[in-house]
Amino acid sequence: MDSKTIWRRCQPGGPWRRLLPGIILLENGTPTDDQRIVAALVYAGATAMITGSHACLRHGLRRSELPGLERVHVLISHEKRRVSSEFLTVERTAVLPCPVIRNGVPLAPLVRATTDAARRLRERDSASKLFIEAIQRGRCVPAALLAELNAGTKRGTALPRRILSEVHRLRSVAELHAKVLGSGLDVPPSHWNVGIVDSCGNYLGRPDGWWDDVALAWEIDSVEFHYSPHDYARTLERNSKYAGAGIIVVQTLPSRLQSDPGGALAELKAAYAAAKARPRPAVKIARPLP
Repeated sequence: MDSKTIWRRCQPGGPWRRLLPGIILLENGTPTDDQRIVAALVYAGATAMITGSHACLRHGLRRSELPGLERVHVLISHEKRRVSSEFLTVERTAVLPCPVIRNGVPLAPLVRATTDAARRLRERDSASKLFIEAIQRGRCVPAALLAELNAGTKRGTALPRRILSEVHRLRSVAELHAKVLGSGLDVPPSHWNVGIVDSCGNYLGRPDGWWDDVALAWEIDSVEFHYSPHDYARTLERNSKYAGAGIIVVQTLPSRLQSDPGGALAELKAAYAAAKARPRPAVKIARPLP
């Protein structure tokens, strides 16, 4: 088709829309995610694959936990010559992974897609949510995510590395906030997410924070991670086990970690003093963890 005709039809108010160099959408509405992904793959070439947040989304992670969806990120082999344009981020790599095909779309494996997305983030909370979502819902092992960071470029990996070192045994962004808050105590928690058993070896629970010297438990009871219909009864059962074993437990809502950190710290200090004043119950850390 004549280039002047294409140019004219892609003008404001025209029937077509230019998406990428040489890629035209034959309508003038806002392109859907699927249309942008198809355009990106056509532009990037036959061996290209989607990575980053859009690949994570198609692997089954939740949209609400994925940053950067306004852009499409593709991987191409190192010898290819394509540049980023419009909404598209093109990354050349010497090690192109074997793609996972979902609904006809080639995707980078979830571990690679997650680390590719994380390397472009500058906000701690966004990166933390991404990693926790990949670990919880995508069943990625933290060690595998770290190995992927080590195998690729070191550009942009400082923040992801720090977060992975903390998230290894933490289960939510709220617990990351709790760890930061707890570090401000005179006596911070001695352990995070360790299993606790009674003197007979019966499993009692896995508190978010644990002071082993006084048998004090700290639970960050968020709606999402603890109070789903399935987990509510289990939360009550857990607290009953704690009480029966003589463990003092402090329950904190995630919102208070940021809206009222002083109040949360005061509760923890008071609970620690009360736990220290009473005889320590015969409970211990489970080894190995149940």
